[in-house]
Amino acid sequence: MSVVVIGAGIAGLTAAHDLASRGVEVDVLEARERVGGRMHGIEVAPGSWVDAGAAYLGERHTELLGLMADMGLKTVPTTMDGNSRFALSPSGSETVPGRFPPLNGVALGEMFDLLDEVTRSVRPEAPWLTPDAARLDSMTAAEWAEANLRHPDSRLFFPLFLGEMMAAAPADVSVLHMAFYLRSGGGLRYLNAFEGGAQEWRIEGGAHGLCAALADGLGDRVSLGEPVRAVEQDDSGVTVHSATRSVRADAVIVALPPVLADRIDFRPGLPVARSSERTAPGCAVKVHLIYPSPLWRAEGLSGWSVSADGPLLSTVDDSPSGDGVGVLTGFVTGDEARRFGALPAAEQRAAAFAQAARLFPDLPEPIGFHTTDWVNEPYSRGCYAALFGPGDWVAQGPELIRPHGRVHWAGAETSTEFFGLMEGAIRSGHRAAAETASLDHHSGSAR
Repeated sequence: MSVVVIGAGIAGLTAAHDLASRGVEVDVLEARERVGGRMHGIEVAPGSWVDAGAAYLGERHTELLGLMADMGLKTVPTTMDGNSRFALSPSGSETVPGRFPPLNGVALGEMFDLLDEVTRSVRPEAPWLTPDAARLDSMTAAEWAEANLRHPDSRLFFPLFLGEMMAAAPADVSVLHMAFYLRSGGGLRYLNAFEGGAQEWRIEGGAHGLCAALADGLGDRVSLGEPVRAVEQDDSGVTVHSATRSVRADAVIVALPPVLADRIDFRPGLPVARSSERTAPGCAVKVHLIYPSPLWRAEGLSGWSVSADGPLLSTVDDSPSGDGVGVLTGFVTGDEARRFGALPAAEQRAAAFAQAARLFPDLPEPIGFHTTDWVNEPYSRGCYAALFGPGDWVAQGPELIRPHGRVHWAGAETSTEFFGLMEGAIRSGHRAAAETASLDHHSGSAR
């Protein structure tokens, strides 16, 4: 049997690895000149790497931890020792140190209780079958907040929370998608936590190392610089047409974000598009500020900050392990990511440096600066994951993993467990590989 895998992100590489280990003939076609997809590393000093894309994991991410162990990779803790910095005043000019945001605790508690309530109502394995799904999927998270959040502090914090958790502007996602995302990832408190939560660890040396290890194992089965234009299937097989060649196989696994999958010409056509005009890209830009060492630690600071005004809505200490450089990673999310992504590079740098100076006035100017704009990245179209807008789950949800004849689906957006996360992507790759390996496509036909 032979399978073509479209996309060399962690989902596609996992599927290809599983298939190759079963003796299946595999070809992986990747549009970029690198593997990894939304797992991407930047070398900030010789031998020191940081994650420009997916980075964090926790103990519930069992498939990811297992795959790391197979590849000989280890975790390093996300450093959170010390005080944090909060710039949450209306003007954004006042910066306050502390362990927790200087906001009304009762108001924030009520906000999380309300989010818990709607999150618990979701059917995570099939969100479109959730009781009252049509209403929840027709309302945006912004409309939900307007109707339910009364205190100014909860209204201020909600979009910051949603941006950090989902890289979403509240107006871009339906309530059903927001609630599903939080439920799928283990609940909002698990997703929001460093110690004991979904952001407890990073992969030593960078998450991209896992993709590189998988690709190395696949060898010349992986072809780079091969954007796929069309997938044509008939009674005897499927032909995948890339920019430079055509590959014949028994089946294909499409391991791409929904909006990118919709750019492929499927023949016969898909019964339902993978995305809609309401499906937005995950709105994330990651900024890395490089220092000679993690200087903030000597000041008793964790490196974590939260700001009401951008561009850096939050920062975290992402310094590589050891005694090398210090790295503050800034997250630019939601509407702020669109604004920041439209700025010239020099203005991005100036804005990030100015905000870092306000948040951490005792630090010198960074010695290095890197920006990764996922919103405008043509072969990702957003990060962390696609944002399902009003109506998307009810319309697209039932088709997300349903095979289209010889076409099967993988990717972080096709997993109802840990949707949008590395863990979800890996699980989707395992599922798609098992699905294709167990089917006798020789006796099937395209639907």
